[in-house]
Amino acid sequence: MSLFKNKYIYIRILLGVLISILGFSIWNLDIVLRFVHSYQNDTLTIDKIRYDLAAFDFGKRSPIMPIDRKISPADGMVQVYVPEGEFLMGVGDTHTFSDSPQHKVFLDVFWIDQVEVTNAMYLKCIRAGGCSDPVTDNIYYDKWIYRNYPMIYVVWSQAQEYCQWAGRRLPTEAEWEKAARGVNGDSYPWGNEAPNARLANYDETMILEAVPSFRYPLGASPYGVFNMSGNVREWVADWFDPEYYTYSPYSNPTGPETGKKRSLRGGSYVENKREIAVYVRYSHQPDSAGLNRGFRCAQSAK
Repeated sequence: MSLFKNKYIYIRILLGVLISILGFSIWNLDIVLRFVHSYQNDTLTIDKIRYDLAAFDFGKRSPIMPIDRKISPADGMVQVYVPEGEFLMGVGDTHTFSDSPQHKVFLDVFWIDQVEVTNAMYLKCIRAGGCSDPVTDNIYYDKWIYRNYPMIYVVWSQAQEYCQWAGRRLPTEAEWEKAARGVNGDSYPWGNEAPNARLANYDETMILEAVPSFRYPLGASPYGVFNMSGNVREWVADWFDPEYYTYSPYSNPTGPETGKKRSLRGGSYVENKREIAVYVRYSHQPDSAGLNRGFRCAQSAK
């Protein structure tokens, strides 16, 4: 009788494990497909599997608890609170990063999206008549498997259009950087430790594409914002000027009045660990969409 009970317990445990694996696989089919494609291309390795699974940070919880948070009624986005105050923007290494000299900036309180805007959120905006379709190169946004992927292949005006529909706006470069690094001038959202596969999606993870916006919780910023280094570059509100930091105001800078390119921040899955530092600035033509360009929104406190 005892032996029978033990076998019954083992069977239940085994079934529980199998059901858990099946549920995980269904809910995260993007990983399964990526493994299948890598196997078909003869590029699947143990390291690639390990790095992809590391994005979930199994067994560990993010040490960061947002000061405050709220849910946007328009799209369900979690917004986190960034208090007013001064922070260090830019970097002291002006020889390498001449467009980012370190300086002090004061910002009023604001809210910022905890994650990059996802395909599912953007599709909701399209169906509500508030957003236009992305360029035809985007084969992901209307597929359930990729529902939590960051919305890509949008031009700057489409990112702005979405944020306005959701009752928010694009963050300024200064707001984005403070939300990403806090007040002490750290190089990455999690501090000054070099990136690794548990913290960010960049070239060394070997994933070679964006992953869902909710991954890498251990890489969260001091305010609890995800994926501020790597995954996809993010459109921000400012026009880009490599000299802007030399004449920008101390309080609430909003970028140059005009320009030819718009700024992007954060780096992406194709950048190296130096290029995903939070002070690195990117720019692009505002009417050009891209495979590794997404966005998140911000909101002024009322």
